[in-house]
Amino acid sequence: MAGVGKKTVLCYLGFQGILLLLSFMFLRYDKDADARTPRNGMGHSSPESPSVTTINQRYAMFQDVHVMIFVGFGFLMTFLRKYGFSSVGFTFLLAATIIQWGLICQGLFDLNKDDYKIHIDVRSLISADVLSAAILISMGAVLGKTTPLQLLIMGIIETVLFCVNEKIGHNFQVTDAGDSIFVHVFGAYFGLAVSQVLGKPRQTDLEGSSYTSDLFAMIGSVFLWLFWPSFNAAATANGGDQQRAVINTYLSIAASCVTAFAISALVTHKNKFNMVHIQNSTLAGGVAIGTVADLMIQPYGAVLVGSLAGILSVLGYKYLQPFLLKRIGLHDTCGVHNLHGMPGVLAGIVGALAALVATESDYSHSLYEHFPARAPKSSNPFLHDLQTYRKSILAGSERTAGEQALYQLLAIVTTLAVAIVGGAITGMILKMSTTLRDKAGEEDIYDDEKHWEIEMELEEKAEIKTFETHEQTVDDKC
Repeated sequence: MAGVGKKTVLCYLGFQGILLLLSFMFLRYDKDADARTPRNGMGHSSPESPSVTTINQRYAMFQDVHVMIFVGFGFLMTFLRKYGFSSVGFTFLLAATIIQWGLICQGLFDLNKDDYKIHIDVRSLISADVLSAAILISMGAVLGKTTPLQLLIMGIIETVLFCVNEKIGHNFQVTDAGDSIFVHVFGAYFGLAVSQVLGKPRQTDLEGSSYTSDLFAMIGSVFLWLFWPSFNAAATANGGDQQRAVINTYLSIAASCVTAFAISALVTHKNKFNMVHIQNSTLAGGVAIGTVADLMIQPYGAVLVGSLAGILSVLGYKYLQPFLLKRIGLHDTCGVHNLHGMPGVLAGIVGALAALVATESDYSHSLYEHFPARAPKSSNPFLHDLQTYRKSILAGSERTAGEQALYQLLAIVTTLAVAIVGGAITGMILKMSTTLRDKAGEEDIYDDEKHWEIEMELEEKAEIKTFETHEQTVDDKC
């Protein structure tokens, strides 16, 4: 057991130094957080001021998302019986690194044109947290098979590609309120591509779970389940959209919980619940509703989407994951394909259908805020009429509902392409370079001992003490 290694330590410290330099060069407070803004002074601040309103509206949901990233994802991965320290610890380390890198990468795609700086506020922090979720999803596909250094390199590359794909999606002017396409689909298939290139690891008993490790993983599941409405609603534009996103997610994830339990018992030996299904598939409704979370799909639509997602996810764990492992050697430690990949694609398809049937009678003038490309062109007098009702409506390209639906589908295809190709290239980099492998051996997989100081359990100490006492007794008799 060689430990973390100086190479890994130097790489993390070196990258943190780079982040410090980039922060010095680019990061600045947004006007709502800048003390030089007159309205932010102590004598001028009021509950109605923009800075106070922004933090009051966003901070609670930001904190919910923050808990999901560091507690939810971390503990969900603790199901491996000898990899709990690494699951929580590497999640902590990687996410803390990526939220800094993500702030910079996302900001560079949206620099302030006046001073060419990245102006950050609480909304920027939410975006960075959401970005880090994609990297943690990818980590789930290779959990236990990669070193901290490999995870760092994967995270650095993936963050850049994530921002590129997100920018492409924004240029398509598609809707994806809960980032089911840009986070869940991207993260899942990027991680699966990396895993496929790295290859199937040898079989080991350490890949299994224990009663205690599964119980800890359920803690992560419950935290994620509780806070998922905030994840889908945090980035939405206004109170009405946020409330609708919370309602739709609430109903969808509740429905997926029920169907996941039911289908798990139906397909499992002796009709018993399977803990893997319950830890993961109960969350699938949160993923599947994400793209349309803020749209007018009606409560029964949310229940339908969640119900289908729970069924799809359980069947994926039961039948598709073993099939892919056997046929093409695709090893997926956490089953991210079943929780994030397929439900994310389902979300994208539902988004296309919602775009196809969206009309002004359902949305009123907000139709052109949800689907900006459907707004009239600047030369169309109807645009001026709309702007008298909603100043936030900008000139669009007069897309039809059918064209908008096709763009929604195109966003899925583009995301899959960028994720799979980018993940495959990243996997080759990790596999071919002995420097990045950091001497990760087959004997180290799914085992905390390589990277962590581990205290012996009380039972082991008692056994050793008993053995030493026995040896001393024998020596005394001799």
